Amino acid sequence: MSVQPIRLFGDPVLNTKADPVVDFDAELRRLVADLTETMREAPGSGLAAPQIGVGLRVFTYFIEGELGHLVNPELSVSAEDQFGPEGCLSIPGLTFDCRRAMNVIAGGFNMYGDPVVIEGSDLLARCIQHETDHLDGVLFVDRLDTETRKAAMKAIREAEWFGAPPQLKVSPHPTNGFGL
Repeated sequence: MSVQPIRLFGDPVLNTKADPVVDFDAELRRLVADLTETMREAPGSGLAAPQIGVGLRVFTYFIEGELGHLVNPELSVSAEDQFGPEGCLSIPGLTFDCRRAMNVIAGGFNMYGDPVVIEGSDLLARCIQHETDHLDGVLFVDRLDTETRKAAMKAIREAEWFGAPPQLKVSPHPTNGFGL
């Protein structure tokens, strides 16, 4: 397990649809561990494999004390929606109000290939939709209304990190943030 550099807005991998996972092996389990450690260190609520440069349909999440991951997600969303602030580790320091479905049912697999279903509302639903968008090459700023998107793009272009290479954050703790 290791903290990986997070790809920033402008990196082509963030706009590329990820491939389905076909091998549920030790390499996939290492990827889930790296995603988890990188997400926790950032810190963030979710992280998708393309955000660390891996074009596979995998994401991790940490919402309200619940840590999890999903491989090859398929979503069913409610007609009821929510509108509120959303941010992204690939667009650091910026948040904008974004419309999402209020509830989601996400089917997929765990890292061992076992089928799983995650049902979420509010923040968990927002996170699952956001991370699944990453797997489809969609960023949350792509979902903003025209006026908000223009403001977001201006803020991104003016951000200190815009155009910079990814920064590797290393845990100051000997256990890399995990207990023994």
